[in-house]
Amino acid sequence: MASFVLIILIIATIVTGNEFSNIGDAEVDQLLKKLNKPALKSIKSPDGDIIDCVHMKNHPIYDHPLFKNHTIQMRPSSFPKEWNNESSNTQNKSNVVTQLWRTIGRCPKNSIPIIRTRREDILQAKSIRTYGKKEPNSFPQPKPDNKPRTKTAHSYSILITKGRFHGAKATISLWKPYVQTLREFSLGQIWLASGISNSHSPDTNTVEAGWQVYKGLYGDYNPRYFIYWTADGYQDTGCYNLKCPGFVHVSKDFAIGATVGHVSSVGGAQYQIPTSIWRDTRSGHWWLKVYDKIFVGYWPSSLFTTLKDVATDVHWGGEITNNRDGSKHTTTNMGSGHFAEEGYEKASYFKNIEIVDEGEFMKPPVGTYPFMSEENCYNIKPGTDNRWGTYFFFGGPGRNAKCK
Repeated sequence: MASFVLIILIIATIVTGNEFSNIGDAEVDQLLKKLNKPALKSIKSPDGDIIDCVHMKNHPIYDHPLFKNHTIQMRPSSFPKEWNNESSNTQNKSNVVTQLWRTIGRCPKNSIPIIRTRREDILQAKSIRTYGKKEPNSFPQPKPDNKPRTKTAHSYSILITKGRFHGAKATISLWKPYVQTLREFSLGQIWLASGISNSHSPDTNTVEAGWQVYKGLYGDYNPRYFIYWTADGYQDTGCYNLKCPGFVHVSKDFAIGATVGHVSSVGGAQYQIPTSIWRDTRSGHWWLKVYDKIFVGYWPSSLFTTLKDVATDVHWGGEITNNRDGSKHTTTNMGSGHFAEEGYEKASYFKNIEIVDEGEFMKPPVGTYPFMSEENCYNIKPGTDNRWGTYFFFGGPGRNAKCK
């Protein structure tokens, strides 16, 4: 009898793909009903995703208690000054990334593309409450002595600036890094944050955007464009993408969380995603723009406390999670999997890095400094020049002779 029960447990683990999940069918059904809105049209992407074109009247923002009667803003009402002088050379020798689903079709007017959530996606989570959320204490906290931290689940190679900001931007190169397990991820992103006293602070507010490889969330190892937000230090508020109400998605041409169409290769084509986040001074909302003209949507200012009016920290760079399976450092790659000193066409990069100051001017950041939590595993090398402005290379292979 005991062996029969063990077999059943093993089968259940294989079916769910998650030995930790303790989610009932009724909970899953309820969440699926909430997340998967009625579709005007559905598009099957080549990667297997179903993109539902959801009418604006069924927008997820209306599920948030603060926004039951929210008037959706379809375009920003203000922009950083000298917007037209923003670097236009991002497409000269490198290619701007497109999303895979757009090779099949597009959503009609007055709708937004939302990736359909599957039952197996939810079952990967430890609980309904944690589905689509980062773990608490997920914001990078460099120590003053800049020494590598040990026994940490997260590793960073980032460029940091502090002050008072109304936005930030960068062109982010895109790769498909090796990720060792479905519980680990690798990403390159921009963080705008405020209220940071320590990694446990409930006052930490962030808006985040970039690309990520994370099978535990998406069900595959494809690189995907993602967003995130929190208003309480990653405790209860916020989520990835549209897994909870908060971000107001308005673009019918860009699906948050969707697989990108192309990735960079060593010695070959370099693909990239220009990303800008800024505060609309008239509405107070934090807007997200990708490429040159796609206004993806915004985080309403009333979501936040410390980030309501200004960001005090901006981070650009890479992050991985390390489960230390077998008590060894993970082999999960950051960026391309190559160290920063290997340079262009080998290492991943951020270029044309700028901030928006309180006067609404876009300009290169001052007083930046790099942080590497595990320099022998992943690193960063900043620089400046006339073509790329402020930039850095970053990344690494994870476990190696000096990283164990």
